[in-house]
Amino acid sequence: MTQPELVGTDPGHRGRRLAGRLLDELHARCSRDGTALQVIEGIPYFYRRFGYDYALRPGDARDIPAGELVEPPASHHAGILIRPAVPADAPALARVDETVAGRDVLACPRDERAWAHEISGHRPDSTVRRGVMAVLDASGAVAGYLVHGLRLGADGSLPVLAAGCADQGMWPLAVPGMRRRLAAAGAAAASPQRPFMSLRLLLPAAHPLARSASPGVFRRPRAWYARTGDPAALLDHWLPVVARRWREQDLRWPGETMVIDTYRQWITLRFADGVPVSARAEPRGGERRDAATPHAAVPPAALLHLLLGNRGLGEALDLWPDLIVHDPAAEPFLAAGFPAVPPEIWPVA
Repeated sequence: MTQPELVGTDPGHRGRRLAGRLLDELHARCSRDGTALQVIEGIPYFYRRFGYDYALRPGDARDIPAGELVEPPASHHAGILIRPAVPADAPALARVDETVAGRDVLACPRDERAWAHEISGHRPDSTVRRGVMAVLDASGAVAGYLVHGLRLGADGSLPVLAAGCADQGMWPLAVPGMRRRLAAAGAAAASPQRPFMSLRLLLPAAHPLARSASPGVFRRPRAWYARTGDPAALLDHWLPVVARRWREQDLRWPGETMVIDTYRQWITLRFADGVPVSARAEPRGGERRDAATPHAAVPPAALLHLLLGNRGLGEALDLWPDLIVHDPAAEPFLAAGFPAVPPEIWPVA
C-alpha cells in the first residue's frame, strides 16, 4: 500500500496539470513495483479525477464529551503506567504495533524509524506533530501506545488517532489511564477562545476505548480516497483473509474456478479443495473457454469497497445497479468473504 500525501502546486504554476502528472508517475511506479493499493486523504471530489474513490472509512466511533472524562484518581494497584514516549521506546512500540496490526485485515504498522519520527521527528511548531504515549505493563515494559493530536479542532475536539495494547487482556486496566491522559491533553490544548469540548475518536466503534464511554455524539465518519490500478492483484493479496472467512462459515466452493467480470477485465479465482488459492486477470472480451457467463459482475469501484470492507455485499448491491450476481450459488461466498469491516489505520505525518 502507498499513501501519497501533500500533493500541491505553486500558485504561479497551477492549471498545467502538474498534480495530475505527479500522480500519473506515482501510479506508474506503483504498477512497476507491484503496489496494488494507494490511499490518500484530501480535497472533496478532487482525487476522483485520478481514479480514486471514497472507499475507506476509518473512525466511525462517536465523540466522547469532555464532561464524561472525569475519572477517579489512579489506583496504585492498576499495574500500568502511561507516560510520554521517548525515542528509546521506538523498537518496543514497533513490536507492539506489529502485534496490533496483525489482528486487522487492513493495517499499516509503523516500524522503528516511523515511531522515532512520530516521537521526536517533527518541529515543535509543526501542525502535524502528535502526542505519543507509551503504555507500560506491571513489569515496566512498553506494552501499548496512545496517540493524540496536540491542537483542538474548531469545535473544541481533540483527535485521538490510535490506541493499542499488545495483550488484549490489558484493556480494562489501560482504558482509565488513557482517558485521564486524554482529558489532561484536551485541557492543555484549550484556551478561553476555544475550550475543550470532546474527544474525536478516529477509531472503529468497536474499539475498546470507544466502548468505554456512553454512545456519545454522532459525527459523520471520515473517508479516505483509495485507488487500485490492479484489482486482480489486490484481490489475490486478500485471498488468505477471504479463505479464512469462508472456512469460519464452513463454505467450500464446489468448482475449480469462480469468474468475476469487472467490466474492464475478467478475474478468475482458482480453488484447491474448495479454498481460493489465486486470483488472476485477463483482458475482457472475446469468447471465454472456461466460462460463458461470469459468476458475478462487479464494477471496479464496488470491488474496491468490498475488498477494503467499506461496504458489505448487501449495501453494495443497493448502491451499484451494475453489481450483478449471475450465479446464486456465489452470493453466500461473496457475502461471507467481503463483510463490512472498519479499518484501524491512521495517517503518516
